[in-house]
Amino acid sequence: MITIIDYGIGNLGSVLNMLKKLGVPAKITSIPEEILKSEKLLLPGVGSFDTAMTRLNESGLFGVINEMVLEKGVPILGICLGMQLIMEGSEEGELPGFGWIKGRAYHFNKRIPFTLKVPHMGWNDVTLTARNSLTKGFDEEIRFYFVHSYFVRVENQAHSMMKCNYGVEFDAAVHKDNIYGAQFHPEKSHKFGMQFLRNFAEIWSCSGPELSLACS
Repeated sequence: MITIIDYGIGNLGSVLNMLKKLGVPAKITSIPEEILKSEKLLLPGVGSFDTAMTRLNESGLFGVINEMVLEKGVPILGICLGMQLIMEGSEEGELPGFGWIKGRAYHFNKRIPFTLKVPHMGWNDVTLTARNSLTKGFDEEIRFYFVHSYFVRVENQAHSMMKCNYGVEFDAAVHKDNIYGAQFHPEKSHKFGMQFLRNFAEIWSCSGPELSLACS
């Protein structure tokens, strides 16, 4: 069962529908007690970084999610803004993120040619920079659907899983232990997104301080 975390921001319905199409058991909840029983977590998100972090903190979900990910080793996938939230912070706001992976989100406007439109919206090729459980079944030609104005760069390149270029190179997907992030929208990315979410659904849960090899 994949638990989609509802903190008031995100396209929860489309993610749930894609998982149902794949035959993957999933539910949407904002109830801490239900999240604490989850096998896997999915953190979607659209909108403002600080608004998202404020809602997670005020709802008490920040501590619950931290416990599940850091103490229990439960796999988590952050999508779009959700991926930015698992980093240390963003140029968009002042609040810190979860900080599970060292790196930050930066605005395109300050770093790309003025001829490119912001937000970055549409299909774009990505390049694999690491092989792990979520890249199973992908060959050299991979495309995903993006909608974002901020992009992530990780500090340690060992945590980069996929890269993309839109006037500037950025990390399209990241990974560290049981923690995964995707800047693109797998629920809108047809066969590529279906494979990505199927791979996440099939990884084993990690438990305790020693993470399972299946989380690598």
